[in-house]
Amino acid sequence: EVQLVESGGGLVQTGGSLRLSCAASGFTIDDYAIGWFRRAPGKEREGVSAIRSGDGITSYRDSVKGRFTISSDNAKNTVYLQMSRLVPEDTAVYYCAADRDLVGGYLNDDYDYWGQGTQVTVSS
Repeated sequence: EVQLVESGGGLVQTGGSLRLSCAASGFTIDDYAIGWFRRAPGKEREGVSAIRSGDGITSYRDSVKGRFTISSDNAKNTVYLQMSRLVPEDTAVYYCAADRDLVGGYLNDDYDYWGQGTQVTVSS
């Protein structure tokens, strides 16, 4: 059974940091693109970052470039999102998702499996 489990969310002040984890089971992250998405209150879910562990290709949306870093640990079958210099606009539920076609883009429909999400709240 394919599963993605996010963890690491929480409440942090502006300028703080958090590291989100996405633990995968039932498949190998090497064979998929893994994306991080977020949904802020009243907004559509949007792509934040993505990684293809097999070739190391990463991408970021403009608003998080230089602040967020995506990485993977193949031995743990886990993808991480290190978030630094957080601002209130980063407040959202963060989801990880797996794309078997290795597109690694930011279209929700490209992804086949989703985690349950983890809440990130940045206070001002």
